[in-house]
Amino acid sequence: MSMRQGEGEADVAPKSKRPSDSAFKQQRLPAWQPVLTARTVLPTFFVIGVLFIPIGVVLLHLSNTANELVIDYTRCKSSDPGNAGITCADYLQANTGKQCNCNIKFNLTSDFSGDVYMYYGLTNYYQNHRRYVKSRDDMQLLGQLSQTPSTDCAPFAYNPENQLPIAPCGAIANSLFNDTLKLTQGGVNIKLLNTGIAWPSDKRVKFHNPEGSLSQALKGFSKPIFWQKGLDELDPENAENNGFQNEDLIVWMRTAALPSFRKLYRRLDQTNNNYAKGLMAGEYTLNVEYRYPVVSFDGTKRMILSTTSVLGGKNPFLGIAYIVVGAICITLGLGLLLIHMRCSRSVDLE
Repeated sequence: MSMRQGEGEADVAPKSKRPSDSAFKQQRLPAWQPVLTARTVLPTFFVIGVLFIPIGVVLLHLSNTANELVIDYTRCKSSDPGNAGITCADYLQANTGKQCNCNIKFNLTSDFSGDVYMYYGLTNYYQNHRRYVKSRDDMQLLGQLSQTPSTDCAPFAYNPENQLPIAPCGAIANSLFNDTLKLTQGGVNIKLLNTGIAWPSDKRVKFHNPEGSLSQALKGFSKPIFWQKGLDELDPENAENNGFQNEDLIVWMRTAALPSFRKLYRRLDQTNNNYAKGLMAGEYTLNVEYRYPVVSFDGTKRMILSTTSVLGGKNPFLGIAYIVVGAICITLGLGLLLIHMRCSRSVDLE
């Protein structure tokens, strides 16, 4: 018995890790590998250059058809009687949570025809920080209020004074941009619309008010620490643009990817016959209710007036990129062609 058992064990061949002899596993599948020669590479460079440069010129031209005006108001001088001679930035550093008013006159040297949009821009503001991006309660933003907000909202989940849960909670909502920007011409206010500025998909899918009365639903909740008015008071003139459905809030909650960014703030009301065609060239005044501090983190604030083109807002980057890539390809093609003509050798097969 022991001899037979030993013979059986000896007959068992050891397992091999060698792949099976197939075309796929032995890498014998038919393949095509390009042979890079001067005849194939040089035409490619020239074709890319000839195509990209005209495309870049067209894109740059379309971008330039959009007008844009940028006004930095970070250190605008206070227009309040008691604060003459100091900047609003300095006033806010000494008076946290207060408001400063300033007026900036500017000229439009050309007509801003068509739809006119107002943006606010911030620099050195890292909305892309991981903890900042996570600091929100999506169920709360959908109108499903709970006395225990998401742990991601900490330390902006509960009001430290009364321990009430905050709605909306989190660092993003707490840092909501709250400057008020207005335009006047000849002392007359220009009407700007605060609706139609958010993505329709965001307003339809991600943000909802609780059922019933918003004020009743928010009883037992506190406003964010940095806010000066409650969630149900963001737009008292328009109930449909209030609460979690407020479009200023929705725009702010879509965090920016870069530290310098702009967000849509208002759009020109063109039902007024005086501005039906846009903003005509002339003198205007930007009135700022300055509340948002930025100098503590070396940031800046700016107001941007812009029209749109076929490609959207003014952005020359894409056109410049196409032109630069096309010019590089043509330059490389000419350089390689010169090298090929001077240094190539003919091969005598005989």
